[in-house]
Amino acid sequence: MRAVIQRVSAARVTVAGQTVGKIGEGLVILLGVGTGDGETDVQYMVEKVANLRIFEDTQGKMNLSAFDLQKELLVVSQFTLYGDSRKGRRPSFSAAAAPEVANALYLQVVEGLKEAGLKVETGQFQAHMQVEILNDGPVTLLLDSRRQF
Repeated sequence: MRAVIQRVSAARVTVAGQTVGKIGEGLVILLGVGTGDGETDVQYMVEKVANLRIFEDTQGKMNLSAFDLQKELLVVSQFTLYGDSRKGRRPSFSAAAAPEVANALYLQVVEGLKEAGLKVETGQFQAHMQVEILNDGPVTLLLDSRRQF
């Protein structure tokens, strides 16, 4: 499972002109599910996203998490995180999980974050979405449940 995490001042997702998810200060999580991902990957993402210390404390150091500050989360499914563009000119998405598997695991991550006590908004799985992100910092991090960066 891969994620791009962005600390934001605000964010929203629209589908066909209608807002389907909207947050104020918090995190946007662009989440990709790969072939072979399962419960262990879900648990990794839930724990890491909820507890990742990327918000500043009173000394200006990144020592606080979304959980610590009860920040809002916007989780958006993004299979293109598994795009492989090393060969040719068109990316291959063969490493992305099949849609029915990806959606089930994506929803498990969303539910896990809610169960952790966080307010979570979402995009719309398999829809063409417009994602507006007001990145704060900017702070952007990459997570991969199978690789350490």
